[in-house]
Amino acid sequence: MTDAPLREVRRAVYRPVREGNALEDTVARLVQTIRLGVVAPGESLPPERELAALYAVSRDTVREAIRELADTGFLVRRRGRYGGTFVADPLPRPSERSSVPAEELEDVLGLRRVLEGGAARTAAARTLSPEIRAELWARHEEACGAGEADYRRLDTMLHLTIAEVAGIPSLVALLAENRARVNAWLDTFPLLPRNIEHSNAQHEAIVTAILAGRPDAAEAAILEHLAGSEALLRGFLG
Repeated sequence: MTDAPLREVRRAVYRPVREGNALEDTVARLVQTIRLGVVAPGESLPPERELAALYAVSRDTVREAIRELADTGFLVRRRGRYGGTFVADPLPRPSERSSVPAEELEDVLGLRRVLEGGAARTAAARTLSPEIRAELWARHEEACGAGEADYRRLDTMLHLTIAEVAGIPSLVALLAENRARVNAWLDTFPLLPRNIEHSNAQHEAIVTAILAGRPDAAEAAILEHLAGSEALLRGFLG
């Protein structure tokens, strides 16, 4: 089993940016890729030429975006035969926790409930191939076996895999953008060991319901799971 995310997840983060704000949007898309863990700390980004083609921007724009993120500690550039652009390991952490306006927090979390609840319900209603079933369960096991340093990344990969299993490519892009915003907030406070144990048990309930073809149970399980992280976000950021 590889850490590489599924095809639609990669399409979601490596898609053309909007015209008019190419540099800003390229920086934002690279940050999204990092926040979601699509490229793990210590791993390399695709080459500049490939990124330019994927984002439909010039190589100069990609180079400038990488420079901006290198200056802030998110990326590291290396020269030589095995050089390239790598995600910093460890990633920089916010120096101080700031509050988030209640309206913004509730907007993002409300959208997350709609997107992830719908993804779990839709995934459970589909007839899944043996390969997809194995992939989904493997993502769950990877998150269960993750250490603290890698947990949030593999947790994110599981949630994005559920969205991909739903079979609606545009849903993956929306959920990836939403999840990146949530991850940026989660990264401002530490993981809680007992919360990880509870989260893993809830993940098993979600995945089991999807694999059993029980849409109601899958949606209910993921909404209960999301409520736990919502409580932490409100407590730390409110």
